[in-house]
Amino acid sequence: MKRMNRRGVLIGALLMSSTLLASAALAEDFHGFDPDKADGSMPTAQQLADMVKDAAAASKPRNGSNLVIGFANLQRDIAFCVKVEQGLVANAKAAGIDLQVADNRLDGATALANAQSFIQRNVDYVVEFQTDANFGATIMQQMNDAKTKVTAIDIPMPGATFFGANNPRSGFMGGSYLGQAAIAKFGLDKVKQGYLVIGELPQSGAIPAMRTGGQVAGFIAAVDGFPASQVIKIDSKNTREESFAQMNNVLGRIPPGVPILVTAINDQAATGMLQAVKQAGRDADALVVGMGADEVQTLVDEPDFIASVGYFPERYGNYIIPLALMQLAGKKTPDTVLVNHVMVTKANVCKFYTDQKCASGDTLDYKFPADRFAAHLASLRQSPDLKGFENLIPSD
Repeated sequence: MKRMNRRGVLIGALLMSSTLLASAALAEDFHGFDPDKADGSMPTAQQLADMVKDAAAASKPRNGSNLVIGFANLQRDIAFCVKVEQGLVANAKAAGIDLQVADNRLDGATALANAQSFIQRNVDYVVEFQTDANFGATIMQQMNDAKTKVTAIDIPMPGATFFGANNPRSGFMGGSYLGQAAIAKFGLDKVKQGYLVIGELPQSGAIPAMRTGGQVAGFIAAVDGFPASQVIKIDSKNTREESFAQMNNVLGRIPPGVPILVTAINDQAATGMLQAVKQAGRDADALVVGMGADEVQTLVDEPDFIASVGYFPERYGNYIIPLALMQLAGKKTPDTVLVNHVMVTKANVCKFYTDQKCASGDTLDYKFPADRFAAHLASLRQSPDLKGFENLIPSD
């Protein structure tokens, strides 16, 4: 399928937009919502009411009275997931539709059981946030049999609309920021003596792996000649606790006094890894860049947690609920909608989260390595692991 050039608008201080990469035709405007141009703002109550009216007219509610959307969250007590859920709840409430929420508990079998429950309850649409790539095809087969459309958040499922991270770009941003910040703090020669530790999430498959792979590639783009033998990858299992335990296990492999450069699949994993470094008394050697910017207080409070790539999960619902209603109304929609990411730092956090204060002082003059990123994208397009997922590789 032809991949469209990335388009987006930066609206206000949030600097957030959607990127459409896969649809052969542009989406229609749907009561003021066009996923090709959406800025992440929540639609008005009137817009949502008009969307629901069209959706219910085209797809009669299966319960005979009102539209019902099932949302299976990744895990309901993770900060990122809490914000995603709150955004969906707010939009569903404003739209007057029933949102039924389940907890996938970071487990594929639980996700399958929740999906089957939604089918038994005959919901009109399903939003899946589930981590185990091995269960995606089974869940989607059952959804297809039930003629139920699905949006998948962050981890793709075959045939579902994908909404979420621009994994290659966000990873490359975070890794290159970490590399440039490390050079600014320690100097290039000392950085090359250090170790880069990446908190991965292998169970989620090749697509989230583009994020952690991008982190490594971005770091190397900033620190030419960094030894591959000094890159350590751990399985974070998407939790702070496991990341803490795994980081404890690898600290003994890192010589004393050298830089410990940390990033991970998400803020929670990065935070757990930092806690292990601090417990070992080695935080003076550490720099951490997170992913998600949902652990905002950690970014503000921890001196060595210097930045995070913004995903703005609190705005996911502002896209996903209108997108679901648009599909129920029979309108054209893209099969992929990606977040446009920005670096959130101590110096600019107040621009994105107004309850926080921006730190003063010197800031990193960060430059995104565009040429090296283009080469990285070219290599991804040649990867056999990504065959069939070309729509999730951005055009630039």
